[in-house]
Amino acid sequence: MTPVDPGPTAAMITIGDEILSGRTQDANMPFLAQALAAKGIPMREARVVPDVAEEIVAAVNALRAKYTHVFTSGGIGPTHDDITADCVAAAFGVGIGVREDARAILATNYADPERDLNEARLRMARIPDGAALIDNPVSKAPGFTLGNVHVMAGVPRVFQAMVAALLPGLADGVPVLSESIRIDLPEGRIAGPLRLVAEAHPDVSIGSYPFQNDGGFGANIVARSTDPAALAEAMAALREMAALLAAPA
Repeated sequence: MTPVDPGPTAAMITIGDEILSGRTQDANMPFLAQALAAKGIPMREARVVPDVAEEIVAAVNALRAKYTHVFTSGGIGPTHDDITADCVAAAFGVGIGVREDARAILATNYADPERDLNEARLRMARIPDGAALIDNPVSKAPGFTLGNVHVMAGVPRVFQAMVAALLPGLADGVPVLSESIRIDLPEGRIAGPLRLVAEAHPDVSIGSYPFQNDGGFGANIVARSTDPAALAEAMAALREMAALLAAPA
């Protein structure tokens, strides 16, 4: 039997000690996950790594071998701890240096490039050999794609602009459809019947997300599938289950 093509997949590496310390809250991973889902590219894994070269290289190599696309966020600015570009170059075993096309783009962000493009700012024009640039309409300093690794800024506004520039060029997968139903009962009451519904619909991912509201407990049941018919059948079963649970004993 010919195996079914699972379609493109993705992973993300968020780079920075400030994320791990809790000083900065990561907004980029949720944004990227939603943008990829709209293209039918599910995010299968996300990692946060410190500003340590060996750990960045190891994460890049592990994930690029496992997924169709790897996206990185952070560590491509002008300071000494912005080492992502060097680490990606090391992961691929290629050279890195200031590239003239990246330098020219960066220069457009300054009134006097000859004066303002100092050594620190030129770090943002250092691009690994063989990489393609990712447009940055916000602050001009480009990201880049090398192989299946897409390297972008950590500042959310810039990251989002880079994602908008990059995603149209990536092949779409099959979009994941989702529907939900709210059940105002504790998960302990729902769990048994819900397991039976999930087992009867293996082509649909069914999750339970509990909440507490005005002293009462409930759960939002979310069903996801790439197959509209399978999703419709599962939702019908979930509605029947909810009706039976709500019926008087």
